[in-house]
Amino acid sequence: MPQWPHEYIVRKQVDDELLEQLVCHIRTNGYLGEFYQEIYTFYDAGGKTHWTMGALLEETTVINRCREEGTYERRKRNGRLPG
Repeated sequence: MPQWPHEYIVRKQVDDELLEQLVCHIRTNGYLGEFYQEIYTFYDAGGKTHWTMGALLEETTVINRCREEGTYERRKRNGRLPG
């Protein structure tokens, strides 16, 4: 997704238990935010914003992250959404 630069980790490539702990941390300590018509739970740390796609914990396969200034809400606020 070149218009939405981000990084991600995939469950099958990392420790299952640690991934689930991170998902729980994001969902417990994060905040609700928009991505177009979708609402996700986001968590900011170290200049990055982290999120999952909202699947059940055991079905979550990816944790995403991008620079904080690259989130939908920040780009929308600053008039920088892709065309």
